[in-house]
Amino acid sequence: MPNEAMDPDALLELISARRSMGLSRLSDAPVDRRILERMFEAANWGPSNEDTEPWRFTVFMGEGREKLADLFAEAHREILSDGAPRKGNDPDAARKRAFAAPVWISIGMSPKLEEDGSMLMSEEEELMAVACAVQNLHLMAQASGIAGMWHSKGTSVHPAVAKGLGLEPPARLLGLFMCGWPSGEWLNGSRGPVADKVRWVGDTDE
Repeated sequence: MPNEAMDPDALLELISARRSMGLSRLSDAPVDRRILERMFEAANWGPSNEDTEPWRFTVFMGEGREKLADLFAEAHREILSDGAPRKGNDPDAARKRAFAAPVWISIGMSPKLEEDGSMLMSEEEELMAVACAVQNLHLMAQASGIAGMWHSKGTSVHPAVAKGLGLEPPARLLGLFMCGWPSGEWLNGSRGPVADKVRWVGDTDE
């Protein structure tokens, strides 16, 4: 589509309205697969150096969340087995978390490899490409009325979960995107002045 056919103000409004909304803000209503497919199509147009396209997603919804519950439970067992004192030692809680959102999407990075097994691009480049893809996914979710959040710690990146998803080195599990219809009002956000974050060198309009 040519640039003149687009509304830049509408795009900026969409970007600025995007918020991260976690489990407590999601309803349990199912999400139509066609909405998710459109989110992945948006993600697939993310930029990547040398066209490596390293983003990999696995979707858990409906009864499929039972598989994610198993992975969460395994991660929980391994976390407890290290002997360090932990809060929330209820093994059932780890499983129940998988059913707290109608849709979970694992975010994986699978780098493109040379014939000798080395990475074509640096890990840093591939990670940045996946982040761009997820931003596209989140923006399309926002445009479709779907709330979500990229969770990138704890069991969401645990090696047991990564292994179960087939994301072992040099691939990486970068977290899980939880999403669904919002259970209440959209969150409002704010940002500091853009002028504090941009330095101009050269001609300006002033």
